[in-house]
Amino acid sequence: MVVVGADVHKQTHTFVAVDEAGRKLGQVTVRAITAGHQDGLRWAVREFGADLVWAIEDCRHLSARLERDLLTAGQKVVRVPPKMMAEQRRIARTRGKSDPIDALAVARAFLREPSLPVASHDEASRELKLLVDRRETLVAQRTATINSLLWRVHELDPEQAPAPRSLDLAKQQRQLRGWLVTLAGIVAELARDELDDIIALTGRINQLEKRISVLVADRAPSLLALPGCGPLTAAKLVGETAGIGRFADEAKFARHAGIAPIPVWSGRTEGRVRMTRSGNRQLNCAIHRIAVTQLRDKDGLGRKYYDKKTDQGMSKTEALRCLKRRLARIVFNTLKTDHLNRTATCHPAAA
Repeated sequence: MVVVGADVHKQTHTFVAVDEAGRKLGQVTVRAITAGHQDGLRWAVREFGADLVWAIEDCRHLSARLERDLLTAGQKVVRVPPKMMAEQRRIARTRGKSDPIDALAVARAFLREPSLPVASHDEASRELKLLVDRRETLVAQRTATINSLLWRVHELDPEQAPAPRSLDLAKQQRQLRGWLVTLAGIVAELARDELDDIIALTGRINQLEKRISVLVADRAPSLLALPGCGPLTAAKLVGETAGIGRFADEAKFARHAGIAPIPVWSGRTEGRVRMTRSGNRQLNCAIHRIAVTQLRDKDGLGRKYYDKKTDQGMSKTEALRCLKRRLARIVFNTLKTDHLNRTATCHPAAA
């Protein structure tokens, strides 16, 4: 087996091939377009044969197109976190920083950690991720505009300030506009303009939310049945997971989500653990929302599990950590079920 490490940039990608011992076999730099990716693939197959693993530094938009092209060509692709690449480069004998040095570090990082998650060509999860990311961008824009508008309303008349978190409601928007149109001056003019932006953004956000709800109901119906998991949270889980099939088991999924505890003991403190601060924070946040929502239901299974842990002497933080770890297992199995059901529907003969 030959591992090809990739250091990715906007204009070029540098590939460095190593053997199973980490010895450098060759390198090439190609353009960061599909034709360049195909040139790199032909180079690797010609020089080292077909038994290849492509280790790519996980740089989101920079590496996404390369991953898709390699997966389309039937190649095995794994994602290496930049932190692991930087650590491998730090301990290497070669000093300095260059594209070949970084690509070599990526390849050797995979050899040290061969159980890294593989990349997958999952259009369903990618579509949901893009839609959720776009909605969150629009929500952030609306929030910034609302904050600016509130200061203008405060300058005009503090008593006319709308109720907290109400400017996304059509009724409150109409009431505020009815008052603003009666005022003259540049501050009122800018306030009306910002209110128009808020109304427009709210409409686009609501449209995206409806579209996301329809898609997630089709692709992850079992996930929606999980208490505390609404359409937006379910879409976040599907989009950030990027194909549940790339995880060998639920423990690897929990580690990827930054939910699996890590040991922090020495000597007499054997067995002590804490939450990890690494992993996919978006996945972590989605599962955290489910946990917090379940805790509000005094008779729910999540609350009963949490209370059992606190009764055993755990702190609230430790009990919440255990609940999130349990939910990570449930989410993994639920996503696996939805994936198998969708596969059986699309390919009944294979099922």
